[in-house]
Amino acid sequence: MAGYEYVSPEQLAGFDKYKYSAVDTNPLSLYVMHPFWNTIVKVFPTWLAPNLITFSGFLLVVFNFLLMAYFDPDFYASAPGHKHAPDWVWIVVGILNFIAYTLDGVDGKQARRTNSSTPLGELFDHGLDSWSCVYFVVTVYSIFGRGPSGVSVFVLYLLLWVVLFSFILSHWEKYNTGILFLPWGYDISQVTISFVYIVTAIVGVEAWYEPFLFNFLYRDLFTAMIIGCALCVTLPMSLLNFFRSYKNNTLKHNSVYEAMVPFFSPCLLFILSTAWILQSPSDILEIHPRLFYFMVGTAFANITCQLIVCQMSSTRCPTLNWLLVPLFLVVLVVNLGVASYVESILLYTLTAVFTLAHIHYGVRVVKQLSNHFQIYPFSLRKPNSDLGTEEKSIGL
Repeated sequence: MAGYEYVSPEQLAGFDKYKYSAVDTNPLSLYVMHPFWNTIVKVFPTWLAPNLITFSGFLLVVFNFLLMAYFDPDFYASAPGHKHAPDWVWIVVGILNFIAYTLDGVDGKQARRTNSSTPLGELFDHGLDSWSCVYFVVTVYSIFGRGPSGVSVFVLYLLLWVVLFSFILSHWEKYNTGILFLPWGYDISQVTISFVYIVTAIVGVEAWYEPFLFNFLYRDLFTAMIIGCALCVTLPMSLLNFFRSYKNNTLKHNSVYEAMVPFFSPCLLFILSTAWILQSPSDILEIHPRLFYFMVGTAFANITCQLIVCQMSSTRCPTLNWLLVPLFLVVLVVNLGVASYVESILLYTLTAVFTLAHIHYGVRVVKQLSNHFQIYPFSLRKPNSDLGTEEKSIGL
């Protein structure tokens, strides 16, 4: 298993023919963030590998998740009558979130600046983005948390899925059209949330208890923005892009079945995880919300990474992800009735399996593509180059 190769020879051949194609029409991105990133990228030395920038940004997102997990393990820290997270925590999280967002926008520019773009860089970037979804959403949840002024853990679970499906929708588009249409919601949400973190440090979480408008609470605004962005912006634009490709006869998959295959595993993951929540004898989501979110988000990231590999290599997306098998077995056992502590053990075990499996998948895929393209993923130096030269390789 240690040396298992996830990328097939057919996919490797597909990567050799791959050309990056993306469309960004977001005014915030085009007229504000890109000029800002063009300035920031000049600060980085030309020897710094773009993948290292990408990975650094991801680590900041993970750090924010772990920091809030320490100060708000059960999402009650922002509720009335509970000990709140220190103000400095919100400032740190807000600053690091914006830095991570900036690094995510700069890495591609660094690649073009150093003439080091390869398919591995795009896969590495988007693969980490797919895992960042759960870290980002769960960290944001701590602003409101549970309680009378907050959002229930089940509602947050549903909101997490709105974000996850919004993310995979972009890669479903590219799987069918060959073009990555960058979603508007990403830039808006990152800038807004970074600002809200800082505001929370200034005004305190108590400020979010008050109604935003009439009896419309800030938590309701939070929920409405996520759902509204998905239903009114992301989904319509994705369907429009798909329809345009259909009219222009440029779709890569002609049958409805083949076009919809990328949704099979995410939908089954949603069905199985929801069934677990609804049939749980110990109300597992109430007991271990953060762990349950992480388990779902990790499985989703693995599913999405496999889709990204397929759409970049122009190969068929697998119908089902193997991680769904142990999840199905756990849900089956839970439905038969188990003690509370046994169900918790099952969740911890499944989460560990998913995490290790996904890390193994990522490491092996990066190693395969690095060997295939003859590059070092975190260096601009070619494997066979002289250590003392300034030669740049395709390190992204």
